[in-house]
Amino acid sequence: MSVSIDISGLSQDRIHVVPSPLAELGMALHALSEPGHHPGLQGWATAVSTRLDPCLADRMCEADFLWRSTFSDVFAPFAGIPGQTTLPGATLAEELDLLDKLTDEQFVDAALEFTCQSTYAEPNRQLLSDPAVQQRALDLAAARGPHQVLFTKRLLDDPPVVRAWLRNLLQDCDEAFFADTWARLSHQLAADARHKTELLRRKGLAETLKAISGAVSLDESGSLITVDKITSGRTTTGAGGLVLVPTSLGWPHLMVLHRKGWQASITYPISAPGLTAPPTVEQLTRRMSALAHPVRMRLCRHLARGAYTTSELADAHGMTAPEISRHLSVLKKAGLITTRRRGRYVQHQLDISVVSRLGSDFIEGVLR
Repeated sequence: MSVSIDISGLSQDRIHVVPSPLAELGMALHALSEPGHHPGLQGWATAVSTRLDPCLADRMCEADFLWRSTFSDVFAPFAGIPGQTTLPGATLAEELDLLDKLTDEQFVDAALEFTCQSTYAEPNRQLLSDPAVQQRALDLAAARGPHQVLFTKRLLDDPPVVRAWLRNLLQDCDEAFFADTWARLSHQLAADARHKTELLRRKGLAETLKAISGAVSLDESGSLITVDKITSGRTTTGAGGLVLVPTSLGWPHLMVLHRKGWQASITYPISAPGLTAPPTVEQLTRRMSALAHPVRMRLCRHLARGAYTTSELADAHGMTAPEISRHLSVLKKAGLITTRRRGRYVQHQLDISVVSRLGSDFIEGVLR
């Protein structure tokens, strides 16, 4: 599983690394609504939440489907501008102006991408003209609660009114808490953008993507970007560009905008806790699968306590050495055990550090 971007024919001058105030505001709203996704931001989230005006907090709850479970493309309006070459604005006001330039169809289509039953890849859904498509949107909204049904009806019936309401909400969020946050973070994001731009100029796209995240890679032909995620998707830059957007509040999320007809974009966190690179989705799947077998779980009980040979483990478990070897091979391929030679004996031991990270690795993998 992965999301890929076909960049065949894309020249380096059409690749840009640009911070986005609106995207960062979206990340801030997400962190406030889902603090469990961002343990490093819980202090900030608590401080902001405790001083929020109750009226503003209620208004934020009305539209939180735009940023709670998914991250709506309304926070990347530059990507929807015709020509697919527009860049994020330097200020929030500029980006809200870009949001106003989206058609009602674009805005509604992006705003109603709020359930796990994704319609992301469906072209020309005609949300504002097809009653059957509208009814499906309302049915999906019903599973999220009555207030979401009401909001969806309002959005389908009168998009301009809801768009104006949302713009006012985002401006009020800026005044209440985000302006101070952006003033603190913007210099860090700008510095990262300059660094990645210079890296792109000196060492090329492959090295730049590697610096962005170990989950992003460029194939040998230089024509396909692959982002390792527990989802599938594909897009192409075509005659447009590619925008890389750094975020300070976004870890562990690594997001790829691949909506049909919109400019391709990757939003990446500029820092992450820990010193080790996150495992790939394939590695994570292999590790969890390896531990799911009851025999291998029992083996891990011994291997967690010390180093043992295959023969010792076979005796302890009443199995043959070849059977134990097959199980050890699975654990070793998953990177869960280490092996060392002591004279003529080969000893195996559980890598406690890798196993202890499995929970956080899983969470990062599914949130990536």
